[in-house]
Amino acid sequence: MSHIVVIGAGQAGASLSAKLRGLGFDGRITLLGAEDAPPYQRPPLSKKYLLGEMDKERLFLRPESFYADQDITLRKGCAVAAIHPQDKYVSLADGERLDYDQLALTTGSDPIRLPASIGGDLAGVFTVRDLRDVDAMAPYFTAGKRVLIVGGGYIGLEAAAVAAQRGLKVVLVEMAERILQRVACAETSAYFRALHGAHGVDIREGTGLTRLSGAGHVSGAELSDGSALEIDFAVVGVGIRPCTDLAEAAGIEIENGIKVNSLGQTCDPSIWAAGDCASFAHEGAVLRLESVPNAIDMAECVAQNMMGADQPYVPVPWFWSDQYDVKLQIAGLNSGYDRVITRRGDKEGALSFWYYRADRLLAVDAANDPRAYMVGKRLIDAGKSPDPALIDAPDTDLKSLLK
Repeated sequence: MSHIVVIGAGQAGASLSAKLRGLGFDGRITLLGAEDAPPYQRPPLSKKYLLGEMDKERLFLRPESFYADQDITLRKGCAVAAIHPQDKYVSLADGERLDYDQLALTTGSDPIRLPASIGGDLAGVFTVRDLRDVDAMAPYFTAGKRVLIVGGGYIGLEAAAVAAQRGLKVVLVEMAERILQRVACAETSAYFRALHGAHGVDIREGTGLTRLSGAGHVSGAELSDGSALEIDFAVVGVGIRPCTDLAEAAGIEIENGIKVNSLGQTCDPSIWAAGDCASFAHEGAVLRLESVPNAIDMAECVAQNMMGADQPYVPVPWFWSDQYDVKLQIAGLNSGYDRVITRRGDKEGALSFWYYRADRLLAVDAANDPRAYMVGKRLIDAGKSPDPALIDAPDTDLKSLLK
């Protein structure tokens, strides 16, 4: 009987396993997860779960009974030691050997941590990636506590929003000239800078962390501008790295992630990859998309190709971020934009930012403006680019652009 082993029980691994069964695969499926919990949603961790508005069980992608019902062997708390491509088996940390016919790598990514040399190993220094991280930091989120957020990307800003809502004193430092510099235009950065400022968050751009200090537990921070802070804990959100160690040790080609072809296949035809860990060619560049939609869509496409569909993966990028009462929805990829058009929505406070390269629409950031997001996403998916002057004109009915 054919055996498919899936390493990584996150969104991509769970989606791939379920899709295989949905497509009628009748062989064995073994889903290996390093954590003790069944596959769960990660986006709510730094928002509703941290705020106490969502129970742990509501995070689970499916009831645990689903995997048994679908004859998917879910192995929780299972550490993989190595992949042996020539002999087509995986060795586990406890010495067990799992033979496979096909192997899927959905290993995800890990947060970048601060080096121990600047205090990154002190107690009270957290990253936001999994349940253990958030469960460990949750007791610190009480009114009056002083927190330093390191990094002004979406993870850092979401953590800052939760802390501010909980009544903490929040300082956020970002080494770059502005928050969200790597992922968004200056207009989107300005929108969120003002939003956080209105909630009392002290954002310091162009300011790095020199070191954290404390006797075992973090209690202070020295910043690159020479200032010093007294803090009760710190949250680090300075980016993530794809989990490629197993693949690299097995001789699988790595390029900004586990390199796959248009089908999701690695340089070894019996090994596939999907989700945060996988990189693929798209419009002349090698991309890795760090998002839930990509994890699901790519994993399901790979499952089809493992069944012989021979269907290239075509990404349809979209993302979101929740901060305070603002939902930011992002459609497309803004790489290479040379113009941004700001458009006010129908409701108070609704704004959208439309990214163009010459006359081509690349992406849309929509803040509390679901209409702009919906229209922008449909236009980008269809490869349509309305005249920028129409987007700039307040009286343009956005839906008319879809005709």
